[in-house]
Amino acid sequence: MAATTVGCCGAELRRFAASCLVSAGASPSHAEVHADLLVTADERGVNSHGLNRLDMYVTELLSPDMTKGVEPVVMNETPGTAVVDGRGGLGGYVGTFCMNLAIQKARTNGIAMVVARGSNHYGIAGYYALLAEKQGMVGVSMTNSRKLVCPTRSTPPPALGTNPIAVSAPGEHGDSFTLDMATSTVPIGKVELCNRKGINVPIGWGVDGSGLPTTNPAAVLDRGGLAPLGGDEEHCGYKGYGLAMFVELFCGIMSGGKWGPNLGPWRKAENQGPADLSHCFIAIDPHAFNPNFEASLQGFMDTMRSLPATDPSKPVLVPGDPEMAKVKQQTTGTGMVIYPAAVANALLSLAEQQHITPPHFTPVLS
Repeated sequence: MAATTVGCCGAELRRFAASCLVSAGASPSHAEVHADLLVTADERGVNSHGLNRLDMYVTELLSPDMTKGVEPVVMNETPGTAVVDGRGGLGGYVGTFCMNLAIQKARTNGIAMVVARGSNHYGIAGYYALLAEKQGMVGVSMTNSRKLVCPTRSTPPPALGTNPIAVSAPGEHGDSFTLDMATSTVPIGKVELCNRKGINVPIGWGVDGSGLPTTNPAAVLDRGGLAPLGGDEEHCGYKGYGLAMFVELFCGIMSGGKWGPNLGPWRKAENQGPADLSHCFIAIDPHAFNPNFEASLQGFMDTMRSLPATDPSKPVLVPGDPEMAKVKQQTTGTGMVIYPAAVANALLSLAEQQHITPPHFTPVLS
């Protein structure tokens, strides 16, 4: 494939991703949900959590560490809460099940929180927050993850996950506030992409085997770890470390699952045991608090966007604006999701490995 960038339509990508997951043992209904999660990430420009990770999920499904085809089970619940056992299933399906349950409960209770344990990597946290936002609710989603982050003042091996937080709320006319962030400076996928492209990472993204800041992505991946949000202590990395523990409180601790150092390392060995990750999902009916919520939020977002910019060519944005711009660009432009050729070639190799009809990529001028 000679082109440096290629494109493919979202429907074809979803078909391909679901077929790959089914070929590895996922049930069709679970695969369809998880495929939508991955392609949505790419459509929103979060390529570190899109089809770049498809091979990881296929590998996990082919191992004995992931349970295939099982349904999540509600272990206990009240009108406004629930604890769910994911039973080792696909994280995207477990997460969607839980957020839909939280939305259902919030319709009658105004607010609901569902936590899950015994799950797997669930992709972008924002996907689940957006499920609630599309239903006119405020959605919150958090998850712990396998060990990747070295807490402030610690040396490798890592002791915490990237532990992302996402919040999405509806404004007016389809506008929304959507914050989706890791509590590390970056998610591990961005370091992986830099390593695959052979380029350095910015200082503050990660540390080497001695716990010192490095720009070498291989050093971060091999024997080092990610830095908490903010980087080192001088640049307030302890705040990101505190946020990571905050997420763990609502996920591993609240659900009765594994937490922090008790979780396994990130992709260090095959058959290292179930991930046993925990998630938290909150749905809030904003009208239970403010009947004019959408108008109030819209006024707030519009005020932020209208602030004087230090560079007129770079206006002030609110969380979610870059992702929505990416979605609109693909919808009104080529109509395709754009990938580096290296990522597309990896997907074509995966299709051959799994004996799946590959997606049709079209060369795109970069």
